[in-house]
Amino acid sequence: MSALTPELVIHNSETRSKAVFVPRKAGEISLYVCGMTVYDYCHIGHARVMVSFDIITRWLRHLGFKVTYVRNITDIDDKIIARANENGESIDALTARFIAAMDEDAAALGTLRPDLEPKATDHVDDILRMVDTLVQKGHAYPAKNGDVYFNVSSFPRYGRLSNKKLDELQAGARVEVDDIKQNPMDFVLWKAVKPGEPSWTSPWGQGRPGWHIECSAMSTCCLGNGFDIHGGGGDLLFPHHENEIAQSEAATGETYVNTWMHVGFVQVNAEKMSKSLNNFFTIREVLKQYHPEVLRYFIAASHYRSPLNYSDAALDQAKQALERFYATLGALLNASAGEPATTADYEARFAAAMNDDFNTPEALAVLYELVREANRCDKAGDATGAAQFANLLKRLGAILGLLQYEPEAFRQAGAGDAAFIMEVEALIAEITAVRQAKNFQRSDEIRAQLQAMGVAVEFSREGIRWRKAD
Repeated sequence: MSALTPELVIHNSETRSKAVFVPRKAGEISLYVCGMTVYDYCHIGHARVMVSFDIITRWLRHLGFKVTYVRNITDIDDKIIARANENGESIDALTARFIAAMDEDAAALGTLRPDLEPKATDHVDDILRMVDTLVQKGHAYPAKNGDVYFNVSSFPRYGRLSNKKLDELQAGARVEVDDIKQNPMDFVLWKAVKPGEPSWTSPWGQGRPGWHIECSAMSTCCLGNGFDIHGGGGDLLFPHHENEIAQSEAATGETYVNTWMHVGFVQVNAEKMSKSLNNFFTIREVLKQYHPEVLRYFIAASHYRSPLNYSDAALDQAKQALERFYATLGALLNASAGEPATTADYEARFAAAMNDDFNTPEALAVLYELVREANRCDKAGDATGAAQFANLLKRLGAILGLLQYEPEAFRQAGAGDAAFIMEVEALIAEITAVRQAKNFQRSDEIRAQLQAMGVAVEFSREGIRWRKAD
C-alpha cells in the first residue's frame, strides 16, 4: 500500500463528481485549506475540518505522495476588530490568545501541524500586489468610498464552482447605497480605513484587506499560481471560494485549483449548528466530557462530505467502539508477531475504502472486522493469529490518527483527564516546533517536564507519540 497508486478517486465540488486524481506534478500534492478566524475558541465545525483534512493528508502521505499542506490563519477581519473592541484588548493580544488555543485544540485532537500556516497580516504586501494587478488588468476598480471592488462582470466564468448564474445572482442582490458598486455582486478587495481600525498604506489610501483576497494571496504565495487541492467547510463554497477563483484567475491568467473539496455541515438534531440557535459547542466543551480520540473517531465515522449529526448518543457510541478496539489491543497485541498472508485482504479493502474519496466509515468497518477476527483467534487458542490481527488493527488505525494511546492509558483517561491530555499535546506540539528550529536544549527541557508529569515520549518517522509512563 505504500507505493503510489493511480486508483485514488476524489470528489471535486466544481464538477460535482468523482474522478481519478492526477497531481500537477508526479508524486507531489499541494493542498490549501481555509483555516480559522481567530477571535473565539474553535467549535465542532472547525474540529471536523481539522480532523478530516488531517486524515486526508495522512492517507496521501501513506500512499507515498510528498504533500505540502497549507492552512491559513485569518487574523484581521470585522469580527476580530469587533471582539477586540468589545473586550477592550488589542487585536494582537486577542489573536495571539486564540491562535494558542487553536493549536492546543488541534494537538488534543491528534492532528499533525500543517507544513505552512500563513497569517493574513504577514501577507499584506502580497495582497496589495494582487489587488493592484487586478486594477491594472481592469478586473477591479476603486470606488468613491475608498474601497476597491472586484468587477464580477469582467470574469465570464463567475459562478462555475457554485453552479450559480450571474444574472440570477444580480436579480436577487440588493444594490449598495449610493450605487457604490458597479454591480451589486461586486465584492470588496480592499477596505478603506474607519476610525479606530488598524490599517496599512496602499495606492488607494489607508485601509485593510478584504477577506476573500487574503486566501488568494496566501495560497498563491505558498503554493504558486495554481495548485492541486483546495479544501474547507461547505459554508465557504459560496461566496468565499467562488470569489477566490475569480480574483485569482483574473490576476494570474491560470487555473487556480484542480480539485475542490468541501466538508459537510455539523448538525444538532438535524439543524445546522449555530450560535443563534443556541446549539453551538466548542471543542473544549466537548473535551470536558469525552476523550479527544472519541471526538476524532466520531468525526471519522461519517464521510467527510456528509452532514455530521452531533449528539451525546453518537459520541457515546464512538466511545464504546474505541473501548472495544483498545480492549482487543490490550489483551492481544504483541509487537513481535509477524504479518500473516491472511490479513492482506483486510489491508486491501481498507486501502480501497480510503482511495474511494477517503471513505472513512468503510475503513472503520474493516477495523471492526479485525477486532472480530482477533477475538475469534483468541477464543480458538491461536495466540499468534490474534496478535497478528491486533497488530494490523493498530497499524491501520494509526493511519486514521486513531489508537495512538496505550490501551491502559486510554482506559484510565476519563473526561476529567481531557485537560491533562490537552496540556501534554500542547507540549508535544512545542517539542516539534523547537526541534525543527534545532533548539534541542528546549526540547530536552520539555521532555523533562513531561517526564515529571508521568509521560514518556517516543520519536518515530511518523512523528512524536506519548504514553503514560510505566
